[in-house]
Amino acid sequence: MHDLRYVFSYLKSCRRDLIAAIVLVFVECVFEMLIPLLMTDIVDVGVANRDLPFLFRQGLLMAGCAVLALITGLLYARYAARASNGFGAQLRRAEYQCVQAYSFSNLDHFSAPSLITRMTTDVTVMQNAVNGGLRPLVRGPVMLVLGVGLAFVLNARLALIFVVCAPVLGTALALIVRKVGPLYHRQQAAVDHVNGRVQESLTAIRVIKAFVRGEYETEQFDTVNDELAGASRSTFRYAVLNLPAFQAVMYTAVVCIMWYGGQFILAGGMTVGELTAFLSYVLQIMNSMMMISNVFLLLTRSLASAKRIREVLEETPALSSPDSPITNVADGSVDFEDVSFKYWKDAKKDALSHVSLHIPAGSTVGILGGTGSAKSTLVQLIPRLYDATGGTVRVGGRDVRDYALPVLRDAVSMVLQKNLLFTGTVRDNLLWGNPQANDAELWDACRKACADEFLERMPDGLDTDLGQGGVNISGGQKQRLCIARALLKQPRVLIFDDSTSAVDTATEAKIRRALAGLTDVTKIIIAQRVTSVMEADQILILDDGKIHAAGSHEELLRNDPIYREIFDSQMKGGNQHGEAV
Repeated sequence: MHDLRYVFSYLKSCRRDLIAAIVLVFVECVFEMLIPLLMTDIVDVGVANRDLPFLFRQGLLMAGCAVLALITGLLYARYAARASNGFGAQLRRAEYQCVQAYSFSNLDHFSAPSLITRMTTDVTVMQNAVNGGLRPLVRGPVMLVLGVGLAFVLNARLALIFVVCAPVLGTALALIVRKVGPLYHRQQAAVDHVNGRVQESLTAIRVIKAFVRGEYETEQFDTVNDELAGASRSTFRYAVLNLPAFQAVMYTAVVCIMWYGGQFILAGGMTVGELTAFLSYVLQIMNSMMMISNVFLLLTRSLASAKRIREVLEETPALSSPDSPITNVADGSVDFEDVSFKYWKDAKKDALSHVSLHIPAGSTVGILGGTGSAKSTLVQLIPRLYDATGGTVRVGGRDVRDYALPVLRDAVSMVLQKNLLFTGTVRDNLLWGNPQANDAELWDACRKACADEFLERMPDGLDTDLGQGGVNISGGQKQRLCIARALLKQPRVLIFDDSTSAVDTATEAKIRRALAGLTDVTKIIIAQRVTSVMEADQILILDDGKIHAAGSHEELLRNDPIYREIFDSQMKGGNQHGEAV
């Protein structure tokens, strides 16, 4: 219940609509509970005395109560809808803001499909709990208390039947809720698996079709889909037991009331009108008990979603700005001082081990190494995407942990290994680098990245629509646009994480020459090709998270057999600029 209280605290912004809905439900219940009292006088006075004016008057009062109950019910629906939709929007906004504040290590705790489910399906469950559960949650107890109270007023001995039946029904509902609760958690986990499979299949649809693996993917989807269906069947197999349990207890109570009520009428201890009104209250009490049982099941379902939402909202960002942060990066110098790093605290081995390195401001550094040598891990510590677990990383002569995160990341521009463009136009994507950039600045960045070559052939130029995720252009074109976007930031440190792998060597040479003109920017280039880094001021060879060798191209070619072997294997049939001879 603590999870529910925490999540429902986000209803504060909708409290006016919520309070209005609760008041309207209460008023509606009062009008409905007046109708059986009026009916008692109709039977015992109007019918018995054949008083038609009295019958019409009482009938009009009953109709008036019914109309007023209808109006308050409609108004409740309006305010409840406003409260629930506002609540859902507030939860999604809060979750999204939390996710945006996460570091990479926080995101490692949640899978992407799970986060999507938590911000959609789980929020919808909580939203429905307010919209569909508020009415029975208020109406059920109010009608139960009023109904039982008025039943005792009419005939206290007959009303004792409810005192006997209530514990029996309560015990049955408690057993059902206890069984169903864990099953809802399993059901939501199965939803995560389905979302994950669908997301992966849609993302990789071209690969699936190219390898003719549609049938295999269908089988994989069937597996997770059957898992969800099985979890849902198991859950609702027990959840639906609340209705037969409720009906068995309450209809037994009705039979007992009819039997003993008839005996009281024959003995003169009760009138027909009183029994009629009593049965009306029995129906009201039955409805209220049914509402309460449904609320229990709804809250049980909500508990699973509330826990999942709270996990997202209470996840503490692993990285944050210090209390008195530095707000200016002096220059682009980068220093690693005995830096070690591991992705998980309990990892047996460090991804980086005791790395010490000095990169002067404005210099160019190339990084080579085999797959898994921690090249990307090394550069991710510079903009503080992760924090080093040992040692110190400095930018501009200051510890990266002393900077305000936005300031540091504005000063460090990365072209990631996986090229990512957003749905929209070329201009929309480039403006991520500098929202205030004009067309001249955009075209200048595109020329340096050699993106102008294909943009000038497009009819709409910078306003060309790239489609979802940039599907309308090739991998090499994506890389060049990503480079242009990074250049627009005008950073102190510019990092290329194998970001020209899809570009031909001639175009790559042009990009290198353009970057060489950025003398006030520190350039760190991760590459697989020697030609990408051979002109760098310093080249690092990483091996198993350690610096194996460092030096200029000539020094490494002369002194390091691994570098010389890489150079010889890649330069066969080419000159030193990587161009064919």
